[in-house]
Amino acid sequence: MNNAIVIIPTYNEQENITMIIDTVFSLPKDFDILIVDDNSPDGTARMVQQLQQGYNSETETRLHLLQRPGKQGLGTAYIQGFKYALEKGYDFILQMDADFSHNPKDLVNLYLHCAEWGSDLSVGSRYVTGVNVVNWPMGRVLLSFFASKYVQIITGIPLHDTTAGFVCYRSAVLKTIPLNEIRFVGYAFQIEMKFLTWKYGFKLSEVPIIFTDRTRGQSKMSVGIFKEAFLGVIQMTVQSWFKKYIPR
Repeated sequence: MNNAIVIIPTYNEQENITMIIDTVFSLPKDFDILIVDDNSPDGTARMVQQLQQGYNSETETRLHLLQRPGKQGLGTAYIQGFKYALEKGYDFILQMDADFSHNPKDLVNLYLHCAEWGSDLSVGSRYVTGVNVVNWPMGRVLLSFFASKYVQIITGIPLHDTTAGFVCYRSAVLKTIPLNEIRFVGYAFQIEMKFLTWKYGFKLSEVPIIFTDRTRGQSKMSVGIFKEAFLGVIQMTVQSWFKKYIPR
């Protein structure tokens, strides 16, 4: 078993899933992969099962699959994935999208920041060196950039890209955070996890990346997701004033 696993949630990612898996497995650092599929009508899980026959053997499982009965939210997919990875004993747990908006090559750098350079959480950041986003309309770029700044100001998190979904955790972080108490299931989930990592005293770092909007498949973003994040950040911050964060 490798020491690092990449969690990739999927819903109707048939167009991307084979290529993303093949690309991650071709990297110079060996990563295992966990696909968490929410019963994709397009057969994404069936394609993963076919790929498992080529990548897994009797002595080694590199491609894992969790199938869920339906759409339950991004946050719950990651929580289930985190628990699975911890049970299997992985030291480093990474997360990324299936649509190539996150360049798989950056996984190695995220891993190194945690495995060799002292970080407990490394974040693939679109905004640490400016605005590094490709193929987004200007309105969405501005919304994302200022949403991240809003979160930074309200919460105090020392990150430029507080809403990023491309990260690497040391297992100690996920063992410390009470995963069953995570409140958010959508866009705000990414914020809550970074906030708790920071509040529990772990070291955060940002790794510059170039984010490229998906070219195949359909975006899952919605107005409701942004609303959850906007209102949830205030509530989360206020509640934190009355809580002590004691590392386990």
